[in-house]
Amino acid sequence: MENFLKNNDEVFNIKLKSLLEMQKKGNDPFSISSFNRTDFSEDIIEDFKNRPEEKKANIAGRIIRLRSMGKASFVDILDSRGKIQVYVKSDDIGPEKYEEFKSFNVGDFLGISGFVFKTKKDEISVHAQKITLLSKSLRSLPEKFHGFKDIDLRYRQRYLDLIVNREVKKVFEKRILIIKTIRNYLDSLGFVEVETPIMNIIPGGASARPFITHHNALNLDLYLRIAPELYLKRLIVGGMEKVYEIGRLFRNEGVSTKHNPEFTTVELYEAYSDYNDMMRITEDIIINCCISVNDKLNITYQGVEINLEKPFLRLSMLEAIKKYTEVDFSPFLHDKNKILKNCEKINLKVDGNLSTGEILSFVFEEKVESNLMQPTFIYDYPVEISPLAKKKKEDPQFTQRFELFIAGREFANAYSELNDPIDQRLRFEEQELKRKNGDEEANKIDEDFLTALEYGMPPTGGLGIGIDRLVMLLTNSSSIKDVILFPTMKSL
Repeated sequence: MENFLKNNDEVFNIKLKSLLEMQKKGNDPFSISSFNRTDFSEDIIEDFKNRPEEKKANIAGRIIRLRSMGKASFVDILDSRGKIQVYVKSDDIGPEKYEEFKSFNVGDFLGISGFVFKTKKDEISVHAQKITLLSKSLRSLPEKFHGFKDIDLRYRQRYLDLIVNREVKKVFEKRILIIKTIRNYLDSLGFVEVETPIMNIIPGGASARPFITHHNALNLDLYLRIAPELYLKRLIVGGMEKVYEIGRLFRNEGVSTKHNPEFTTVELYEAYSDYNDMMRITEDIIINCCISVNDKLNITYQGVEINLEKPFLRLSMLEAIKKYTEVDFSPFLHDKNKILKNCEKINLKVDGNLSTGEILSFVFEEKVESNLMQPTFIYDYPVEISPLAKKKKEDPQFTQRFELFIAGREFANAYSELNDPIDQRLRFEEQELKRKNGDEEANKIDEDFLTALEYGMPPTGGLGIGIDRLVMLLTNSSSIKDVILFPTMKSL
């Protein structure tokens, strides 16, 4: 304890001495295990507005403001629903208890029993008849008028961010509501929620660099999953015809305003459907989530007006490239030299070692993606960059795949799933060759998944939606760190 008293924070030391004095008198707040809270700030205020009559109330929360006026004081209490004013008078709780109350500080937790009334200034409040100190804060909260504005500190100390910045808490309340909405919608369609392994022997289902961990007892290197896709499709093989999973994925990639090494997605798979069915589900999920948190479909994201009414615009990748570059690549898809020359015309330097499909994807990313502000499905992706998607019958250079773009960012990725085990093996082998040539994000061959396909998988539509980006869009948040409670940060 003496080491604590040597803390350089003077306020910390003053609060600690106050705590020690209370404990010596037998009033240890940390010995209290519970409090019978029956009311919340928001409910009290709303109820009194509808029925302005005195009623008993038991509230609990953190002190965020104290105003002492001799033998009476006002204190603002913050709970999970908001804040409410409490009137504390020496005559009501007793002189000894009032003296003890005056030693309480901003940040402390109180349990208060009393009755609801309205002050002379017409503020609905609780008149305290009994006060219990439930927990002691030894550190000072950030000052009210200066706030807690340092971005780095806000992400590192999210607990303070939630206390001080009420808008931050609203963002995460909306995130919770968005996830609930997705669950409710999928459940209503007959999907069942499942759980698949987070530690994988083979990372699969996406092109990404994985994190590696080690299992000591098995002496086995494992990978944190980059996608649940291959396990969910095993369940389709097993006869679970509508499945989904909401959970964390882990990709050992760069950090930016759009990327965090661990992030949350919903992935779903439905037997006897295709990527057209997945487009309809995607629209409905995003629309339902937007209505849930915004009560409208016309929203503003970072100054841009976005209309989320359906149907969303649909363009093939080639159509989108033609629209935004004024170059039609479709006549010379089998002539890479012509493709490269046309890339030069639009001032795009391209690696000549890339395949035709990879070049088209690169053109799209560089010249088109940032223009897609309104919801747009980009469909028919090149086969070279879609190793898990079914080829188009009419043009096997392309696959039955789409991605959804809003505000220049990808929000969803979906396929008519490849269920031909022979074709899938050939695609995996091509990916393995890329890996041998230095592409650390290429897929590995998953023999057990191939075995599952060999038992037969029905035609299936699959969809993945990035929940973090969806929350960003629907809460007008500029960075993914603003919608993840504890984002990955550099160590100090």
